[in-house]
Amino acid sequence: MVRLPYLTALTTLLSYGILFVFGHLRDFFRKILDWSKSNNLQGYAPICLGYEDFYTRRLYLRIQDCFGRPIASAPDSWFDVVERYSNDNNKTLRRTEKTTKCLNLGSYNYLGFAAADEYCTPRVIESLKQYSVSTCSTRVDGGTTKLHTELEELVARFVGKPSAILFGMGYVTNSAIIPALIGKGGLIISDSLNHNSIVNGARGSGATVRVFQHNNAPHLEEVLREQIAHGQPRTHRPWKKIIVIIEGIYSMEGELCKLPEIIAVCKKYKAYTYLDEAHSIGAVGQTGRGVCELLGVDTADVDIMMGTFTKSFGSCGGYIAASKEIIQHLKRTCPAHLYATSMSPPAVQQVISAMKVILGEDGTNRGAKKLAQIRENSNFFRSELQKMGFEVLGDNDSPIMPIMLYNPAKIPAFSRECLRQNVAIVTVAFPATPLLLARARICISAAHTREDLIKALEVISKVGDLVGIKYFPVEPLKPHKVKQLKKIE
Repeated sequence: MVRLPYLTALTTLLSYGILFVFGHLRDFFRKILDWSKSNNLQGYAPICLGYEDFYTRRLYLRIQDCFGRPIASAPDSWFDVVERYSNDNNKTLRRTEKTTKCLNLGSYNYLGFAAADEYCTPRVIESLKQYSVSTCSTRVDGGTTKLHTELEELVARFVGKPSAILFGMGYVTNSAIIPALIGKGGLIISDSLNHNSIVNGARGSGATVRVFQHNNAPHLEEVLREQIAHGQPRTHRPWKKIIVIIEGIYSMEGELCKLPEIIAVCKKYKAYTYLDEAHSIGAVGQTGRGVCELLGVDTADVDIMMGTFTKSFGSCGGYIAASKEIIQHLKRTCPAHLYATSMSPPAVQQVISAMKVILGEDGTNRGAKKLAQIRENSNFFRSELQKMGFEVLGDNDSPIMPIMLYNPAKIPAFSRECLRQNVAIVTVAFPATPLLLARARICISAAHTREDLIKALEVISKVGDLVGIKYFPVEPLKPHKVKQLKKIE
């Protein structure tokens, strides 16, 4: 958890306060100057009221060049970023024909499968020729190929569950599945930092939703005991079912969930466990099987396992792995399975091929090497950032490492200066994070070489000094480390 220093909180609040005051003053004078235009709606209500999109107009647009940067190549360790310019103070951005080759520290390409691969790419091209780009049908009509069936069996075997089901989009996997699992009369207990797809899925289910403190098993137990004692609102009847929803690696914190403790609490109170492994499956664990393998948890103790193919496997879509009874229920009731177009066959083939590489079924040990490389790269990079004095969130082995920025002025300063030095970094601010907890989120890949990482560290260190985000004392370099860096240079 982030412990916001008092002085940092004060200066950050002051900065936002100044932005809000001047933003409202600009709105006031704009309303006076554009009075005739604002009344020319011909009887229609305005779609966006002034106060509803205040944050977008007065804060986000000023720094929107730091977000949504288009790329012109595969998201490998280095990629081409399209240059943009603005003639109206960042209200609109125009693309140019120029590109800049940048070190990629933003993509979820954890194992390097998003770029051309000697095993995956030829098979994907062959599947494209055989099946075309899309099935143009739902799974229950003509949208199930033998590739879909093969991948469902492979996923179930990979994660250690009896059965699995595929979906064409990772976000939809959560937002459509949760309402199919639980409804009115049920109770969802969700981690306070769960992803927006889980939040929207829980809201759409009609179930009662309660939140427990992030990664806090004792507080989860308190919430469970209280809710079981009180029962449903108004009637106080027992809950029809209780589902506890957690993530394997939290995407904005880089933290591993405390799965053994949470499983123990869920077992004690007979609550089902729903584990979102979007960022952990394929990226952590000795053989890439996620947090269950890393933390020594039997997958039989996790009732529903969710994951996506967009991170470690270099594709798109998501899956649910569970008992055969649960999967059959989802196939009969889930709208995303019944009404949405099935996953693209070449995307399915990409996941099959990547998974076989990880399992060593391609006849090589490339998968094991990739897994060892992502661990080594992640732990090295995190350790060096901490030594430099940055406030870095997350745990060892996690490929996600947020660097805290806090102040709104430091978000564009850090992002633009890194890009100027050919390092592409993702900055994250409200509403993706709480208003005061803006950060830069770095994603490490097995495709990064040690030279890539050292270049990134040099740039980030220089920019960190310039922007003033080294909130902790810098650890002095040891003599043998200095020699190593000089050799690499």
